[in-house]
Parts: sequence; C-alpha cells; structure tokens
Amino acid sequence: MKKILKKLVAPLAIGAMAVSMQAGAADLQKRVFCVFDLIGKSGPVYSAMQDYRLQALNWGVDLELRPYSDEKIVAEEFKAGTCDMAAITGLRGRGFNPFTGTLDSIGSIPDYSILHAVLEKLASPQLAPLMKSGDYEVVGIAPAGGAYLMVNDRNINTVNALSGKKIAVLDFDKSQAVMVESIGASPVTATIANFGSMFNNGAVDVIGAPAVAFQPLELYKGIGTKGGVIDYALVQLTLQVLIRPSKFPEGFGQKSREYVYSQYDRNMAEITKSTEAIKPEYWVKISDKDKIGYQEMLRQSRLKLRDEGIYDGKMLKFLSRVRCELDASLTECTAKDRE
Repeated sequence: MKKILKKLVAPLAIGAMAVSMQAGAADLQKRVFCVFDLIGKSGPVYSAMQDYRLQALNWGVDLELRPYSDEKIVAEEFKAGTCDMAAITGLRGRGFNPFTGTLDSIGSIPDYSILHAVLEKLASPQLAPLMKSGDYEVVGIAPAGGAYLMVNDRNINTVNALSGKKIAVLDFDKSQAVMVESIGASPVTATIANFGSMFNNGAVDVIGAPAVAFQPLELYKGIGTKGGVIDYALVQLTLQVLIRPSKFPEGFGQKSREYVYSQYDRNMAEITKSTEAIKPEYWVKISDKDKIGYQEMLRQSRLKLRDEGIYDGKMLKFLSRVRCELDASLTECTAKDRE
C-alpha cells in the first residue's frame, strides 16, 4: 500500500513544485538593464553585472542585460525609457543625480582609503534620501579606478608644464574644460569613443584615463618613448547604477546599494590588476611638494565649479568632512574657504 501511495504522491509533488516555480518566475518583474563597459560584453563591468542580475532575482526583478561600449547611448536610452536601469560613470550620472555625480570631482578623493570610507557611508540607509533625484535613484556605487594624466612628454609633470598643452576634455563634462582653461592649457573636445585615438595619433598632448583603459585603448602608443603616466590620480572614477524607482519593488534600492558596496574588494582587485599591468617604466613619480600643490589647485577649482553650479555643494562638504575625519592635519580642515 505504501509503495502505491508513493507512486501516486511523487508525481503530484513534482507537479506542485513545477507549478510553484512557474508562479515564482511569473511574479518576477522583467526590466531592461543597460550596462556601459568600455570593453563590451567581455569586460569586467558586464561580468560583475551578470552576478548582480542573479542577486536581483532575490529582490523580485528579472533583469535583461544589454552591453554597450558607448556610454552616451546608455544615458540616452535610459532617459528615453528604453532602459529601466543603467550602469554608467559618475561623470555621466551627474546629469541624473548631481549629488552622487559630484563624487567624480577633481581631487576630492585623493586615495582609495578615503574612497572606501565614502562608499561605506553612501551605502547606509541614513543617506538613502540623497540617492533620489527627480525620477531617478542611484542604487549602487562602485569604484572604477583613479584617472591619471597620460602625457606624450615626461617633462609635462607639473601644473606649470601643462600650460599651453592640448588636453582632451569629454564633451559632456563642463568641469574638465573649466579646469583645463584655469591652468592655461587648451581644451580639445573629445568623446569616450575617440579620446584614446586622439592621444595615440598626436591630436592632443595629454588625456586623463583610468588604468583599466590603458591596454584596451592601446594608450602606450600615445605615450611612445618620451611620454608617461603621472602617478597621481586627479579623479576617482565611479560606476553608478541608476533606476526609475517607480518601476521597481519597494526596498529594491537599499538592497541593491548594500550588495554593490559588498563587492568593493572584488572591484578593487580588478583595478589593482589593471594598474599593475602598466609597465613600471611608464610611471612618472611626482614629489610630495608637487602633490600638495596639485591638491590646493584642485580644491580651488572645485570651489569655482561649485559656485558655477557644476558641482553639488552638499557632496563637496560631505567629502571634505570625510577627508578631515581621516586626517585632521590637512590644511583644508582649518581653511576659511573650506568646502
């Protein structure tokens, strides 16, 4: 009798499980996630977002990932509503959320210890209200690496030496042109798609780029035998994940921010790998004295960009507070014009 019951019950149980799984899949909200990765589908960002997609299933969302190597298209598709979700740089994200977009401001995060502390705070529920701006919400911020000046002449290693040089500036980021003009250099408009080739073919003398772009864009061609990479990160780039919260379940944003922050070490390992892949002979060391000079010059530029409405003052104040928490001896901590 028991054997007969088992034969009857087993198919029923399997059928019930199948129905339950189908119902669970049907309950998932299907959304389109457009991902910017300079390398495309085989790049580290897209790979990380594939893991993110698996996590999102637990939060009630089934994401269809679409890779793009042109960030401008991602932003346009997201704004148009073709993409429900987007992964873009903080530079581009400033147009959606000025607060988080000001993370990628010149000289505001001098090293990775400060970046780590900043991202930890931004992932906390207490700062969740600042993640929303208009119809958009930032649901994750990850490190994308420091942007270094890459020069075609190693003698371009001080602020004064930059004067008169042609420097590529991204067409959508007003802060770069303002900064370049302030040091007496000539800004040359570029896009993410062509700034590398402009450097390689000699159209510009200087570009700013993260280590992860060095090999894919073959920037060693622009450096040649006389150039180098200035060993000072002018900007800490971030990757920011944005959604329209109205199209996602309640609580999705906070779960996402905490997950993205939990991947900090993984992201940093990728950045370290890319940085160490640049040959030692390419790096151009600058003195501590010159670094201090850079820091003050960049701080003054940030104040100007804040006053012009390009940078968000609240974020600059937040970043200054974190820097001074970690090192109270900084001259900016007692400056009258402190951010």
